[in-house]
Amino acid sequence: MTYFMFSLLMGLIFGLVAVASNPSPYFAAFGLVIVAGMGCGVLVSYGSPFLSLVLFLIYLGGMLVVFAYSSALAAEPYPESWVNWTISMYSILYLMGVLLMMKCVLSEWYETSWVPVDDLLDLTLFRGDMSGVAMMYMSGGWILVISAWVLLLTLFVVLELTRGLSRGALRVV
Repeated sequence: MTYFMFSLLMGLIFGLVAVASNPSPYFAAFGLVIVAGMGCGVLVSYGSPFLSLVLFLIYLGGMLVVFAYSSALAAEPYPESWVNWTISMYSILYLMGVLLMMKCVLSEWYETSWVPVDDLLDLTLFRGDMSGVAMMYMSGGWILVISAWVLLLTLFVVLELTRGLSRGALRVV
């Protein structure tokens, strides 16, 4: 279990480095798909498969929209890939920063903190994700409404920014 969680978290870090170091929307969107998959794998390992499935579907749906907008607005004939020298140097710089932060933060960290919810079956009545979803709608319902309002406002702002000279998103970039 420890090796599986370690590989999922390393995949998450490498995906985040791929997103942060690449200026091309094509490869950055692929890095975000890797990050979404690895993050949902971590959630499944901790015992919340329902929340993981919901986040994966919603996140990938949103990423599909963002990828369509960004690829339409930044139609590059030859996008820069991870093999490019500058992007490789940025990737190495970001990984060195992650290693430095791990050295500073994780000096007294132990592997026994990776205990999934399913290992506590004798002490719980419900699964961790099902009671969390109910609690999210019960106590945090107003946060969901505010989040939906912010997403709607963001959609209108992005559409207004990409409108251009009143020709819509189908203009020549």
